[in-house]
Order: sequence, then C-alpha cells, then structure tokens
Amino acid sequence: MVEESVDRIDSIPVGVPADRTVVLIVDDTPDNLALLSDALHSTGYTVLVALNGEAALKCLARITPDIVLMDAMMPGMDGFETCRLLKLDRNRTHLPVIFMTALTESEHVVQGFRVGGIDYVTKPVKPAEVCARIAAHVRRARTQQYTDAVAGLETRAALIATVDGAIRWQNTQATTQLARYDDAQTGGGDGEDASPCRLPDPLRRWFRSWVENGCDVHAVYETNANGVRRTVRVTGSPIRGEWVMILEEFDDVARTASLAAQFGITSREAEVLLWLSRGKTNRDIGDILDMAPRTVNKHLEHLFRKLHVETRLAAAALAIKAEQRQ
Repeated sequence: MVEESVDRIDSIPVGVPADRTVVLIVDDTPDNLALLSDALHSTGYTVLVALNGEAALKCLARITPDIVLMDAMMPGMDGFETCRLLKLDRNRTHLPVIFMTALTESEHVVQGFRVGGIDYVTKPVKPAEVCARIAAHVRRARTQQYTDAVAGLETRAALIATVDGAIRWQNTQATTQLARYDDAQTGGGDGEDASPCRLPDPLRRWFRSWVENGCDVHAVYETNANGVRRTVRVTGSPIRGEWVMILEEFDDVARTASLAAQFGITSREAEVLLWLSRGKTNRDIGDILDMAPRTVNKHLEHLFRKLHVETRLAAAALAIKAEQRQ
C-alpha cells in the first residue's frame, strides 16, 4: 500500500529520524507505486509519492527528499521534462534522479543523463536492484554535499552538527574556539562531560530549542566573558538533519583600545563608536554600556567633532574601515 500521497504532505512526516532516507517516487501507474512503495518501506525508507510531473514539482517546492525515482514516460509532463525543470533550481542540483523506463534505446538513455539523471533502471523493475542503487547514490550524494559544504570554510571556524549536539565535522579553528565555551563562561552546564565530538552544553541546549521552534527564530547564539564576545551562527544545512555553524570571536576590550588609539578618543567614546559601527541605536548603546541615551548623544557629539564627520553613518564607516585594516 502507498504510504503517503503528495497532496497530503507539507513536510517530512513527523517522527521520521533525521538519518532516515526519504525517497520520492514519481509514477502514474498505481501497481508500480504500490510495488515500489512497499519494497522501499520494508527496507527502512520513508516513501513519498507523486502521480505526475506537476505534482512532483509541487512536492519538491515544499520538501527535499534524498533521492527521486522517476518514471520516464507519463502523460502530460514526462519524466525527462520534470527532471530538467527540477534541476533548474540550484538547491536541487545535488538531488539524485533515477529514471525508470521501458525505453532501452540509447537516445532515451542519453536523454535521461542529459537532463540531469544519475542512473536508470528498466521496467519491470526489480525492487532489490532499485534499493541497492538508491543506497549507493544516496551515499555518494551525501558525500558530495559534505564536500561542497566544507569547501571554503577552512578559513573560518566552522562545524557541522546534528540537533542532538553531535559534531559530524569541524575544522581546527572551530576546535580551538569550542574549547573556550566552558561552564564558567556560559553559565553552567547539565553535568555532562565536555567532548570534542559534542557541542558544549549551553550551545547544544540553545541549538535544540532553535530547531524545535521551527528554525524561525534568531539563528545566533551569543555569550560574553571577560570582554570577549563569542557568537555561533547557523548558516544552512548540508544534508537533512545537519547544520553548518560559523563560530566568531570579538575581543571588545582590544577593539575599543585600538579605536581609542587610532582616532585619539577616550575609552568611553571608543566604546560608543564600537557599538555604533555594529548598527546599534542610541538606546541600545545606552543599555549595553549602562548609560542614559542623552549621555550617548553627548559622546556622539564629541566623536563627530574629533572624527571630522557629521553623521552616524560616516562615523560607523570610519570604524569599520579601521577594523578591516587590522
């Protein structure tokens, strides 16, 4: 029996483990759907179904499965056109598509590969063969997604983690920064031992809460200790159930001293300038530095005169340029 109809699916079914492979079958023949759905479901896959190309594209607008099993010949939009259209979305270029076809002529095989297919099986399909090919292509696609995700991250402190706090990958910069997230700096833990393969407890709790709230709240964790502000920013998901995190450190004490020295201003004025360059309002700066908004205004008046500027934007631009030269 077919497990799910695409018309009733708005997201990956609730309760599906993050590491469980999701297969989208696109076929207009009920017997084929039932055979494949039952075989894949019994193997441990989560199965989604679309009865035609249009329904498949609607499904893919809401859901990213791990692989698509596509009938080549369907009424209306055939499998070749459906594959071509889904591959136009750069977020779907990695998605493996296996064609199912009775067409064994070379031009049809070539057409499948030309539109972005990765493999094909001939009808009548053999469920055991299909399952083996799915496993191989999903494994290869995930490896490529990891390669793409970590490319370019080596110059920044970055890691890939799951919702339960397990770290799947991290570079040396991230390892160094994570070691500084001890309980004394972050407000206590829950008694678990620190581990280089797990997120620190406070960060892990925040991350789990962020995911459980639908990933729709502010995706930045921040802590401050001894004048050093540390942030962790969630930037994306290399594969379902895992996220990329970028770690940054800002030494506000050293930065304030640098601004004071460069521009010949007082330490308090340098603090105001620092937070001004980070887009804070006068009220925000007052709250951060524990001063009244009118006092912030007085410091800004002195800053404008000393920096030879007339606006907040110009003062902030000078501070940002100075930081970039460091």
